[in-house]
Amino acid sequence: MHRILLKLSGEALAGDKRTGFDEETVRKVAVQVRELVDDGIQMGVVIGGGNFWRGRSSENIDRTKADQIGMLATVMNCIYVSEIFRSVGMETDILTPFTCGSFTRLFSKDLANKDFAKGRVVFFAGGTGHPYFSTDTGVVLRAVEVDADVILLAKSIDGVYDADPAKDPGAKKYDEVSIDEVIARNLQVVDMTASIMARDNKMPMWVFGLNEENSIINTVKGKFSGTKVTV
Repeated sequence: MHRILLKLSGEALAGDKRTGFDEETVRKVAVQVRELVDDGIQMGVVIGGGNFWRGRSSENIDRTKADQIGMLATVMNCIYVSEIFRSVGMETDILTPFTCGSFTRLFSKDLANKDFAKGRVVFFAGGTGHPYFSTDTGVVLRAVEVDADVILLAKSIDGVYDADPAKDPGAKKYDEVSIDEVIARNLQVVDMTASIMARDNKMPMWVFGLNEENSIINTVKGKFSGTKVTV
């Protein structure tokens, strides 16, 4: 793999606290990414905002405004995680599809490619910049735009199942599943818009549990134990 886009769950980064940040969890992620960067792999990162805000769960706020709050939650997450990455010796940049003063820089493919060439970890914050599109869609969009080889989906669950394993103890875990089956069976690896975009642009996704020991490194270096979504 030459260029990877890593999607981190906001809730997973909160650890047992469920909201905010768990610094030890984030530092473990940073140490793993540092090893991959040192091996010459170019890393982009997208982070969900669920540890702060889930706009669709609010019934009293206009959907557009709720989604805007969610976008800002992802910016906060990227600023924090970026600083933890810097503390373990990496260079980073945070790109957003809208202006955030001096906090971030405005996204462009050319700028992202320059950052990758300099060995920086590039954080893509703010989703697509538009309401009604999830962070799932944002990560597939950015992966396609910057020609990533694969999307790594680090979740609180260790792969893709044919049912919710929290509700169905007999749920079957897939080692590999096609994006066509994901769409047909609505397996919710990512939302439907993101799934169709991944299918149409032939963008593979690998799903694994973030909280497993060295899960990111193991996924990249051949000890993968999650689910490969093929195209």
